[in-house]
Amino acid sequence: MTVDAGRGVEVVLPRRAPEREAAAAVREFAPWIERRVRELDRAKALVAARGDSVPYVGELLRVRSQPGRTRVHRRGDELFAPAGEERLPALERWYRRAARDEISARLAVACWQTGNSYSKLTIRGQRTRWASCSPDGAMSFNWRLLLGPEPVLDYVICHEVCHLEVMDHSPRFWALLASRCPDYRAYKSWLRRHGATLVLA
Repeated sequence: MTVDAGRGVEVVLPRRAPEREAAAAVREFAPWIERRVRELDRAKALVAARGDSVPYVGELLRVRSQPGRTRVHRRGDELFAPAGEERLPALERWYRRAARDEISARLAVACWQTGNSYSKLTIRGQRTRWASCSPDGAMSFNWRLLLGPEPVLDYVICHEVCHLEVMDHSPRFWALLASRCPDYRAYKSWLRRHGATLVLA
């Protein structure tokens, strides 16, 4: 079951389950759904309060729209972006490019420090996942992590690098993560509470 600001409540059932099971699930989880809707409403208000600024790894960058521009360009603490309907898609493309540079540099350091290596890096925009590591060492990160604080981004990278040694979420994995990122619980909790604010609009 997921609650999404744009799509409402979505319940996924096993193939042979009767549809009435969805209604029963919604009734059973009504308090959780209501709490999630309130969290999303708060997140929307926080995003709206940013006005013409967007977060970038703990900084706040002011977005200036320029008619005729096709790409986003950063100068200091300002982003010069296309105007109108092209603004949001262009900003996302800029964040995706920036995420590849930002994350690949941090990932290289984290791997060097732990004696690990990864096979491939992909930047994505999943709705429900922040990152993943496949058994063959392929790493995938969500570009929206750049909209959060720097320690949260570093925590997610550390989490995935730990998966290069322990693929599951067993006690051994959490002990390894705690040894490398002692405050990981705080960052994990931050993502759970504030992840819905990591959007451009």
